[in-house]
Amino acid sequence: MSTFWTELFKVADTKLKMTSSYHPQTDGQGEAVNKCVETYPRCFSGYKPRQWPKWLPWAEYWYNTNYHDSIKMSPFKTLYGRDLPPLLRGEGGATIEEIQGLMQERNSMLDELKMHLNQAQQRMKMYADKKRRGVEFQQGDKVFLKIQPYRMKTSAKKLNQKLSARFYGPFEVLERIGKVAYKLKLPNSTRVHPVFHVSLLKKCIKLDTPTQHLPSALTAEWELLVEPAQVLARRQNTAGQYEVLIQWKDLPEFENS
Repeated sequence: MSTFWTELFKVADTKLKMTSSYHPQTDGQGEAVNKCVETYPRCFSGYKPRQWPKWLPWAEYWYNTNYHDSIKMSPFKTLYGRDLPPLLRGEGGATIEEIQGLMQERNSMLDELKMHLNQAQQRMKMYADKKRRGVEFQQGDKVFLKIQPYRMKTSAKKLNQKLSARFYGPFEVLERIGKVAYKLKLPNSTRVHPVFHVSLLKKCIKLDTPTQHLPSALTAEWELLVEPAQVLARRQNTAGQYEVLIQWKDLPEFENS
């Protein structure tokens, strides 16, 4: 969003498309790469987790030299326009004609790469569309918002965390942003961005439904930053340590932990 990045995308002839928050499926190819990158160090250092930095260069080499089905080549060939050379020290230079030949091969390779990526995107879209349902909302409709805020990172996880509230609202739809996003009328105290993907919204049928308010301690990063209100109880665990039951400020009773 900054001037630097806007100018960089402009010079690179790249169109920057913003995504709606809390919807990682929008950048499915990037999330797939992240999954692979996390898997490689786990495979290398599973038996010695503390030595994972030692294996990063080999994980990078493995990923960049593997054949990728979506681009029909390895990332190394995508970047340099040629197959990976053997891991031997070579000598000798290149003439201008050879450099021009390499550039022509790279241009044709980029065209082929673009075609394969488009085909991969179409396949991903086809599989995703099979599970989609056509949902549209009008201005003034009441909808529930489906979110799962990141819980308090400094406190222990609750045993019934998955049973916590999942839908909040209902909130009024202010306007439609693009084809699949809507802007909601959130309380003034809310610090999260008011635009959400349609998959996170559910229409409110009964207008007299009790409102489930968004926690006031919810930050823009979807994390609950809360303060203790009072200590409700105290106990001693099997290790001889004392634990206290905390009532958190501005949170309902079922959030006590």
